[in-house]
Amino acid sequence: MNDANFRWATSTVPVPTDGQMLLRNLWLSFDPTQYLLMRSIGDPDLPVGSVMRGLAVSQVVDSRLAGFRAGDIVHGFSGWEDYSLSDGKGFLDTAQVPPSVPPNLALGTLGVTGMAAYFGVVEVARPRAGETFVVSGAAGGVGSIAGQIAKIHGLRVIGITGGKAKVDWLVGEGRFDAAIDHRIEDVGARLTALCPDGIDIFFDNVGGPVLDEALGRLRTEGRVIVCGGTSRYVAKDLPPGPANYLNLCMVRGRMEGILARDYAARFPEAAKAMLAWIHSGQLRSKEDVAIGLENAPGALARLFRGENIGKQLLKIADPSTTPVG
Repeated sequence: MNDANFRWATSTVPVPTDGQMLLRNLWLSFDPTQYLLMRSIGDPDLPVGSVMRGLAVSQVVDSRLAGFRAGDIVHGFSGWEDYSLSDGKGFLDTAQVPPSVPPNLALGTLGVTGMAAYFGVVEVARPRAGETFVVSGAAGGVGSIAGQIAKIHGLRVIGITGGKAKVDWLVGEGRFDAAIDHRIEDVGARLTALCPDGIDIFFDNVGGPVLDEALGRLRTEGRVIVCGGTSRYVAKDLPPGPANYLNLCMVRGRMEGILARDYAARFPEAAKAMLAWIHSGQLRSKEDVAIGLENAPGALARLFRGENIGKQLLKIADPSTTPVG
């Protein structure tokens, strides 16, 4: 994936009609699943030649949509462009960003990324203090938050990531108990050394061989939380399923997926808890920020080159402090 997959284009700023609002996009979110949209040739939601889509924080310029007015800062589905028309619908319905929440936090730690981590750990994993928690993709937007939430709940936390800088951040700022560098270390051997009694919870963002290693080390009543599978997104041919899945039977384990939008009605509850952890210093929000709309393709590519540490964002503009519309 590179700039050749995208075309820069210009057009006039659109005018909203009834049931629409005009948004000025401020921050863009980059998520591995966007690549799946690009691969779905003929997808009605993203046909070839259309504007690339994703989650964004935007400012309302002009509104003909009930519940929104000029000047509002909102979070929702938008485009890789300076201005977008929106009817408030999408992967998640557009919602107001509370005045106390910075736009970048609303898109990252307190956005869908953080929600996946929060509900994946608190609701799906059902952690118990003292358990061993392992997370893959540990230095990414979801993994870095999931591991810290597990730590807050009294778990022993081990991250699997790639590169010394990421390992250093996890055990330093992130306060993980240990981290494995899959680029230079044997993941299976390191898991055996770090988890001699096995793994209670494996929070998976990667899939592939790493998932297989974790399945083979699950303890009795161990849980596998499937949040993503970045190792499979770019694969031309899908690999066979994990060889160790029958261990779920032997240890009476559970493997369950998490989709953040299923918890949309409870996002305020999670945001309140995480904002308190951020203010107390228990939760560190790590972001990797690119600047300028022209750098959007490169920001997405960073995810698949393993270059980002924390949530990958791109800043287009600051909110207007003068009346808009």
